[in-house]
Amino acid sequence: MWHDSRVTSRPASPERLRDLARLRRVRDRIDREYAQPLDVEALARGVHMSAGHLSREFRRAYGESPYSYLMTRRIERAMALLRRGDLSVTEVCFTVGCSSLGTFSTRFTELVGVPPSTYRHQAASAALEMPSCVAKQVTRPIRNREAPVSKPRIA
Repeated sequence: MWHDSRVTSRPASPERLRDLARLRRVRDRIDREYAQPLDVEALARGVHMSAGHLSREFRRAYGESPYSYLMTRRIERAMALLRRGDLSVTEVCFTVGCSSLGTFSTRFTELVGVPPSTYRHQAASAALEMPSCVAKQVTRPIRNREAPVSKPRIA
């Protein structure tokens, strides 16, 4: 999914290919360890890059920052746990690796369009009506843009 605004006919340099391999390792680590305490500095150290270079190159390759990608992974997992219904919002927050309930709730609402508690309540009702494989697909958080805010309807 690598994209670059500079379109050239030249092949990627060996340095660029090394960077892309490192970025893939970072993305794979985030996918595996999303519930662990991860920050850009630690991710960068793991692939021998500076934090600034990692952030710029990750955004260039994947269209979002490493932190945004990490939060999207955490919110996806939180959605699944909230659909299950056996954990409180606070328990889900800490289970997916967030250390602040406020930050978790804010980011969840930005990506999903409703607060986690509302999502949990709605998911409990909807879960009775659709198979889990379908629920997972139709409830994926929106990446690279915020969820649309629904406008109140006036009757």
